[in-house]
Amino acid sequence: MFKSELGAFIIRITLGVLFFIHGLVKFQGGIENIVGWFESIGLPGFMAYAVALIELAGGLALILGLATRLVSALFAIIMIGATLKIKLSIGLLGNGQMAGYELDLALFAMAIYLAINGSNLLSAGQFIFHKDSSELKKAA
Repeated sequence: MFKSELGAFIIRITLGVLFFIHGLVKFQGGIENIVGWFESIGLPGFMAYAVALIELAGGLALILGLATRLVSALFAIIMIGATLKIKLSIGLLGNGQMAGYELDLALFAMAIYLAINGSNLLSAGQFIFHKDSSELKKAA
């Protein structure tokens, strides 16, 4: 049990950091540029704000271990959208000018794992709600 929780913890922190950085970059680089790009590919501009906010706040939530399953499910939806709308036509490994959807697929798999299994090790949610605390103590 402890090995499984440790693995989920590593995935949770990694996914959280990656999405947090992606969201931060969207805001630092000028969210209006992202809005324009979303509109240029046929998506409503407000979706840029939603995606960036989910990435930023959701990444932080994963790092802290709050709402891991919910946030991971939202990340999985974002990865499905990114893959289908942008990357699928480029191919798995890209076209020499743009990366393919291999990273999106890996992030999707990580998000699905956490959405299904969660991650309690060193999570704020574990400390706040005391869920499964006896099982974690036994595993440690």
